[in-house]
Amino acid sequence: MSELIDLVNALHRPKLLLQAVRHGLADYNRERMLPRLFQDRAAPTPHRAVSDLLLTEELMDLARRDGEASYSPARHIEVLVALIAEARELASEAARLEREAASSVPVHAALR
Repeated sequence: MSELIDLVNALHRPKLLLQAVRHGLADYNRERMLPRLFQDRAAPTPHRAVSDLLLTEELMDLARRDGEASYSPARHIEVLVALIAEARELASEAARLEREAASSVPVHAALR
């Protein structure tokens, strides 16, 4: 899990693109956006979504940098919004699992 989060944190994109993404995060709805981004397939787990969105975003960023006519800034923003929102969910899930693991004490340790 942490490898995917590290990859998301390592992304460097233009300031204007990230400002638009920040505004879009407030309205993110995974049930609405993920099926649209994944062509009507059921919304995947956050882990799968981050993995797939990283690949999609990388291809979109290459198209942006190459000036391809097929590049859509609006679509790129949608993908980045979903990617960041899903990465946040993944990080939250990882933190919850760590807390649960730390709070569970093996029975033999509790008897000492």
